[in-house]
Amino acid sequence: MIIWIASYPKSGNTWVRSFLSAYFMTDDGDFKIGNLDYIQDYPNQHFFDKKIIEKGEVYKYWEKSQKKNFEKNKVKFLKTHNALISIKNHEFTYPKYVLGIIHVVRDPRNIITSLKNHLAFTTYDECLKFMKNDKAYAFEKQNNSYAKFNYLSSWKSHYKSWINNNQYKLLTVRYEDLESDTYNTFRDMVVFINTICKFNKRVDNRKIIKAIESTSFEKMKKFEENGSFKENKYKKNSKEKIKFFYLGNKNNWKNLLNNEIKDNMNKYYKEDLIKFEYEKD
Repeated sequence: MIIWIASYPKSGNTWVRSFLSAYFMTDDGDFKIGNLDYIQDYPNQHFFDKKIIEKGEVYKYWEKSQKKNFEKNKVKFLKTHNALISIKNHEFTYPKYVLGIIHVVRDPRNIITSLKNHLAFTTYDECLKFMKNDKAYAFEKQNNSYAKFNYLSSWKSHYKSWINNNQYKLLTVRYEDLESDTYNTFRDMVVFINTICKFNKRVDNRKIIKAIESTSFEKMKKFEENGSFKENKYKKNSKEKIKFFYLGNKNNWKNLLNNEIKDNMNKYYKEDLIKFEYEKD
């Protein structure tokens, strides 16, 4: 059975994934970079029997790969940036294969500052256009196969696809709460997972604290700097890595965005910003 860790890109998925791998997959909560391998990125070639998947056609193999995991009768954490959508009657995932979902949402005005760097957009206008595009996708070509292909949709449609479903047990957390109320927000995740997995375990407070300490931004950044973090993207037509752990707590849209982009986003996302209490009505 799958526990999805779902988010739009640059919303804190890697932090959540790191914490959960430290808490649930170590004895003491001390994170090591290799722990990330326990919670893999879906979809990618590892999950599919077909060696060459054509661009934009990975949806044909979603169910078969998830059924294969289901038949192993084990709990499997999976990270995804895919929207919870259906393509030509192929659902991204299915209730019979899913225990629950942790969905991470982030203020789009802080996503854009990271996403511009992550996807190497030239301007914020270009990045915002991408975030508004209901047909947006992201992919990495792996050995001539397009298995690693995420149908993102727009930021707005993406989060709605996850939180508006009524088929799955869902915990939505804000990235901002991970920053401002770190212990309690991660503790809520532990309780949620213990509940859906029917683990008869008490919350280990010391282990939570250790997992938080060992997955701090600065420690994750050091993993990237020493080359042990392997999930960087590369600049187009270059072997130069794009920094993954980029701004950290310096990522504040109020200081980084120009007034035109601020006004545009505040207007376009007004209802969403109020919904998630980033702004007041």
